[in-house]
Amino acid sequence: MMAMSGHLKTHTIEKPHRCDICKKRFTSSQGLKTHMLIHTKEKPYQCVVCEKRFSQSGNLKGHMLIHTNEKPHQCNVCERKFSRRGNLKTHMLTHTKEKPHRCIVCEKRFSESGSLKRHMLTHTKEKPYRCDVCEKRFNISGNVKKHMLTHTYEKSHRCDICEKRFRHFVTLKMHMMTHTNEKPHRCDVCEKTFRHGGSLKQHTLTHTKEKPHQCNVCEKSFNQSGNLKTHILTHTDQKPYRCDVCEKSFNRGGNLKTHMLTHSNQKPHRCDVCEKCFNHGSHLKTHMLTHTKEKPHRCDVCEKRFYRGSHLKTHMLAHTKEKPNRCDVCEKRFSRVEVLKTHMLTHTNEKPHRCEVCEKRFNLSGNSKTHMLTHTNQKPYRCDICEKCFTTSGSLKRHITTQHNKDRLHRCNTTTGLTEVKI
Repeated sequence: MMAMSGHLKTHTIEKPHRCDICKKRFTSSQGLKTHMLIHTKEKPYQCVVCEKRFSQSGNLKGHMLIHTNEKPHQCNVCERKFSRRGNLKTHMLTHTKEKPHRCIVCEKRFSESGSLKRHMLTHTKEKPYRCDVCEKRFNISGNVKKHMLTHTYEKSHRCDICEKRFRHFVTLKMHMMTHTNEKPHRCDVCEKTFRHGGSLKQHTLTHTKEKPHQCNVCEKSFNQSGNLKTHILTHTDQKPYRCDVCEKSFNRGGNLKTHMLTHSNQKPHRCDVCEKCFNHGSHLKTHMLTHTKEKPHRCDVCEKRFYRGSHLKTHMLAHTKEKPNRCDVCEKRFSRVEVLKTHMLTHTNEKPHRCEVCEKRFNLSGNSKTHMLTHTNQKPYRCDICEKCFTTSGSLKRHITTQHNKDRLHRCNTTTGLTEVKI
């Protein structure tokens, strides 16, 4: 009987040592002592390399592997290596698709308990971590650490290849993939690969068509929270990103960066086919479609195809007859906001585009570019029939209509014995 009770005791794992603060229990007094450091904020274990401190010796040992780049724990499925056993266990859940941690509010599931804890803060709106400099608050301790670097502007992590510097070690690791072209995250549906796990998560939403982020004003939904934040600015007319040169404002930081290249005349993205240069990588990608003749965006109504998704969206307004953009002066409506902006110049008589040669001004950048051809004598539009060249596409169209169509009609009448009668 004594043997049986001893056997049961080993399985029930008695925890006689209890924390007086949070009531958590431990099997040994040493475990309780180590736990108490969490409440006292004491961190007696210090890293000899970067002087970072830890409350537990095990955490210090795991941290030291960052400096030695040692990763002793390997995944048996994809052979990816990790410095900590716990990170390997969490990684294995990506293969099993297991998400054991469930939110009691919205029932969303997570593979990590830490992810669930962070998620719960979105329901409570709690932001327990505060910046000591500007008192801005955050729901994740890691975010406040990243934020603190904006005050110090310290970039302690340097790339050994291009010597570019970064504030965060994680950002450096992601940057290194641009040199190795490594994309370890693969989509199970289309097998497209990505450098970042976050990019893969966003990509999978294109297959599920899931758009979990909804605007409270117009109920429009988005698959990324960042896109929703940017969209919200369209309701407030807020444009927080301002150009220091011309004071033009933008609702996206990326749009401001692209705009700044117009002042520097820098065009780092070059087409390998025609050597034309662009100031933005996305513009180059769209341009490449003109060489491949690929038009990936198709209208479901008339099956017309387009190079750009934005062109398809504008085209769809032709079917719906929708003109959501209205002029506040004359109340004329337009399907495209760009056309509305151009129309507004007719009320202000503003001509922001100036010719650098003769200083003539234009209200459209396209008209300014066409005008420059009169100085360079360049005629890029050529007739395929008679090879005559023109400065504008409109001039070429008029030439074909008035000259070649008339000649074609005359030859047809001569052949059939008919005479053209002018009325």
